[in-house]
Amino acid sequence: MKKIREIIRLDEQAGLSQRQIAQATGVSRPVVAQTIQKARVKNLKLEAVRQMNDTELAKLLSEPGKPIKKADILAGNFPTYAKELKKTGVTLQLLWNEYRRENPEGLSYTQFCFHYQKWREDARISMHNEHKPGDKMFIDYTGQKMEIISAETGVKTPCEVFIAILPCSQYTYVEATLSQNQESFMRSTENSLRYFGGVVSAIVPDNLKSGVIKADIYEPDLNPLFADFAEYYRCAVLPARARKPKDKAHVENAVKIIYTRVFAPLRHTVFHTIEELNQVIREKLEEHNNQLFQKMDISRKALFKEVERGHLKPLPVYRYPLKHFQNNARVGFNYHVELKEDKHYYSVPYLLRGKKVNFIYDDRNVAIYHDNIRIYQHRRNRQNYRYTTIREHMPPQHRFKDNWNPDKLKWWASNVGEDTLRAVSLIFETKPYPEQAYKSILGVLNLATKHGHTALNLACRKACNMERVNYHFIKEQTEYIRDQYEKENESKQLSLLPSNHENIRGNEYYK
Repeated sequence: MKKIREIIRLDEQAGLSQRQIAQATGVSRPVVAQTIQKARVKNLKLEAVRQMNDTELAKLLSEPGKPIKKADILAGNFPTYAKELKKTGVTLQLLWNEYRRENPEGLSYTQFCFHYQKWREDARISMHNEHKPGDKMFIDYTGQKMEIISAETGVKTPCEVFIAILPCSQYTYVEATLSQNQESFMRSTENSLRYFGGVVSAIVPDNLKSGVIKADIYEPDLNPLFADFAEYYRCAVLPARARKPKDKAHVENAVKIIYTRVFAPLRHTVFHTIEELNQVIREKLEEHNNQLFQKMDISRKALFKEVERGHLKPLPVYRYPLKHFQNNARVGFNYHVELKEDKHYYSVPYLLRGKKVNFIYDDRNVAIYHDNIRIYQHRRNRQNYRYTTIREHMPPQHRFKDNWNPDKLKWWASNVGEDTLRAVSLIFETKPYPEQAYKSILGVLNLATKHGHTALNLACRKACNMERVNYHFIKEQTEYIRDQYEKENESKQLSLLPSNHENIRGNEYYK
């Protein structure tokens, strides 16, 4: 259902064609067309989709709609078949046999082969790349690197050079970074959009691990962070296909020009910081964008302003808050789930105990999702092995005595005795969060009302010494100590009674 959600988002927000949506999501065009048609018929908007869980969305979209031809349904499998046929021993006959087992009323073997071969021929058609204004932005890193040299030590540090280009106007952005890691890649991509002053319909990265986890001709897997970045900027990601040089022609040509107009003029210049390097790169970049095309009496910047700038979508007011992901985290039976980076535990509604959830978090917030619906957003807490708990997430039995807090209970315990305070403090330490200890501690402290402060304090001392600090053991010891005290007291009272001897007058004396 994740791809269905993305199809609806790209149709509503990015304004892409069905072919482009199919390419961006790795879903066949017939399925894209059917999904968009159903969403429009049902007036299903993106905001409503985000409020639905996967089950609700699947039920809504699976309701009867316009029938689809068998060949169109089959076409959705062709990208998978193309990959399967590369494996040893896999043939069209084998794939057809598997297809008919799942679709007994499906196409014959002859029709199956005909439609597959037709799809293969259509996929081979190479169209002339005439790019619409504001449609795409190609991004990549140059193969060669620049460097900075420490003024103190003389140590050389290689620098990556990021490049972005709008193919319609050839307007270009360049910056140097210290690495190609995920954060640097995201910020460079964002800086390019801010430099251009607007958002394109689609970003076309090369198959960098920072942007694309798995390079594949048919269904590349996007880095989740980059996919979230694209959603924030309301655009699509169309990774350049592996082993398809035409997909990268524009950015590769731009790299060659940048080598000549930026790298070469600066080859003898020494830079001590990345800021110094980028300042000079920006100056050379402005010269490049203002230089006239060889065969056109116009510059890249002028062409951009004339034909492309007006087609860019507005930028978000705020920059993208860099996010991180943690998937398939299982909720514990104490209805808390661990964010592994911080080793911190966050609560979710107790009914989700044992379920799997996903984290999306940044420097300030931690959002927890189940079934593609956000369950709760916590403020981030980086304290290791601590718990952040929302009272509404607790089962009823854990919401006991809202007016109590640890300080109040420890104050009460100190009035009973030093050993009772020690025991109460230990009980708090054994529980993952204070509220879970309240009921047990209140049970312990109430023993003083029934059996007295002395008995409870002695019982707590024994529990601490034996490392058995819990309500049941303390209750048992308090009752035992109270019983022993009562027996000893009774014996003392009996010892004070007069004993029988010969000088005591009995009943007979008074007759």
